[in-house]
Amino acid sequence: MIPALFLIGIDGGGSGTRLVLGDFHGVELAQAAAGPSGLGLGVARAWQAIEAGCRDAFAKAGLELDWSRCVLGCGLAGVNNRDWLAAFHEHAPQLAGLAVESDAYTTLLGAHGGAHGVVVALGTGSVAAAADGDGPWRIASGYGFPSGDEASGAWLGLHAIVYAQQALDGRVPHDGFAQALLARVDAQERDSLIVWLCAANQTAYASLAPVVLQHREHPFAARLLAEAGTEIAKMIDALDPSGALPVALCGGLGEPLQPYVPASHRERLRTPLADSAHGALQLAQIEARRITAKTGDESSRGPSGR
Repeated sequence: MIPALFLIGIDGGGSGTRLVLGDFHGVELAQAAAGPSGLGLGVARAWQAIEAGCRDAFAKAGLELDWSRCVLGCGLAGVNNRDWLAAFHEHAPQLAGLAVESDAYTTLLGAHGGAHGVVVALGTGSVAAAADGDGPWRIASGYGFPSGDEASGAWLGLHAIVYAQQALDGRVPHDGFAQALLARVDAQERDSLIVWLCAANQTAYASLAPVVLQHREHPFAARLLAEAGTEIAKMIDALDPSGALPVALCGGLGEPLQPYVPASHRERLRTPLADSAHGALQLAQIEARRITAKTGDESSRGPSGR
């Protein structure tokens, strides 16, 4: 007989990981957070963050972590890269079960509770997804940093730092917005900024998004946020050109960017029912049911397998 299983929903991105621990029936036992686990930052780093978060969640629930009793449902950034996904599976501990999908899918599960709708996930990266019952779920954007992920934190930061660069050599005013950006990256002159730029990854650029929002009235920041709203509308239109489905903006930047979505799309916005981590918990529950159903079938055949 298979021992009682624990379900773990994992939402892993470029800025951090959020976990929800539940029992076999999906009843929540604890939540935890850890460092980034988006696959673009490295598979080993992803598993380190997931393990740290799992240990924290089990400790909060007063339980001991036993991988062999855990079914993980993971919604991770970067799974569309097949090599990264294969490596992630290869480095997994001895789990009872593992289901891995794009964080777009787990966001969709959480936001609409499995019902039809569109989501635009806006965090370190960005991606949009939709399900309408007329076929498999669909995706838009999410091509990754630095060429894609429009309206994401990393996208905002990548564009914003250009203003700081230009302020340092006099092409634009060295005003409060420029000073706040430079303070965030701990650079006050050209050489130190170049050092930061050479080392910066998507997480570092995303750390500048709060500065943009804090200076939303600044002309440059205002134009950038308006452009972000336009990009969000383009994602929605790509997935639902008829305009029939409800839309949820999700992730850490979902609510802050809502005012910048064009009015033509804003009336369709709905508050997400749950986040991507809870969507991932639903994914883990589906996988756990599959495992127990299979185990039950095999045990009913008896020793001969007939």
